[in-house]
Amino acid sequence: MSMAADMNVTLRLPMRTLFEGRAERIGAVAPNGAFGILPNHIDFVTAIVPSVLTLRLEDGSEEIFGLDEGLLVKKGHEVVVIALRGVRGDDLGTLQDTVEANFIQMDEDERQARSALSRLEADMVRRFAELQRPLS
Repeated sequence: MSMAADMNVTLRLPMRTLFEGRAERIGAVAPNGAFGILPNHIDFVTAIVPSVLTLRLEDGSEEIFGLDEGLLVKKGHEVVVIALRGVRGDDLGTLQDTVEANFIQMDEDERQARSALSRLEADMVRRFAELQRPLS
């Protein structure tokens, strides 16, 4: 592997890509604590816990993301982070409010979807039970 000054980073959620670009440094939190990754770091895979992920971009600016649990994979100069939920923040002060608002809405949407699925399953079971009844 050649020496590189940056990494290609992709942050993916189940339904969309949250970020795709180049970064000089990544800061994340695994179950055993916070860690950093530089471009020539050894390849590895780790779980990530609900936390803040930071990226220092090529231009020196910093991006911050509030992420739910997920997985980080580094291979060569590619880093892919997959999380259940995530939001991009402008600064740490407003990130918590953004996370709370978005995650609460997502939880409500998930609750409604589970409720609708339960009703569909119950209706299907009821219809199968009706099919098994002998005709009189």
